[in-house]
Amino acid sequence: MAKQLDYHTIREIFTRFRAAEPEPKGELEHVNAYTLLVAVALSAQATDAGVNRATRALFQIADTPEKMLALGEEGLTEHIKTIGLFRQKAKNVIKLSRILAEDYAGEVPSSRAALQALPGVGRKTANVVLNMWFHQPAQAVDTHIFRIGNRTGIAPGKDVAIVERAIEDNIPAEFQQHAHHWLILHGRYICTARKPRCPDCLIRDLCPFEEKTL
Repeated sequence: MAKQLDYHTIREIFTRFRAAEPEPKGELEHVNAYTLLVAVALSAQATDAGVNRATRALFQIADTPEKMLALGEEGLTEHIKTIGLFRQKAKNVIKLSRILAEDYAGEVPSSRAALQALPGVGRKTANVVLNMWFHQPAQAVDTHIFRIGNRTGIAPGKDVAIVERAIEDNIPAEFQQHAHHWLILHGRYICTARKPRCPDCLIRDLCPFEEKTL
């Protein structure tokens, strides 16, 4: 774990990220807040690409809680059976769809507490929805961000809660909205787990990681 970087270094890192990709986007395909919520819930222990392959046809016929309930658990299972833990995920999606239909008039709530009260929705999923759909500066810490935060010193911490807090506390406010997308994409394509692509890294001169690849 690298030590926490100073303010000026973090500011320079995110200035570079913004210059390279001013409006980073999440890679989960969705058409509204509900399909985003479902896609993120399905993405646990699965790849975005795998979720997208499963949900393209699904979201054409079930893009609201009411339509998902009409499809039913068995119908949903057929669409998502290529995704890990698909049976439990199907149960959760049907349960959360019923709650949204009955308690929220089919709308996705915009508070973290309300989102986390839904079956199969943890803090990370709630933060993704709050950030991507409701444009709140919420930080969803996945394995990529946890690795990047600790490897670079941008947001070091021994668990995801500490890393999330470090991002909120140490990254300048103007970068908070897109911070988690810049970090996820950097971790997914450049600062990979086993063999980071340091020669292609735009922050390599600012990164204290000792095992840089040449």
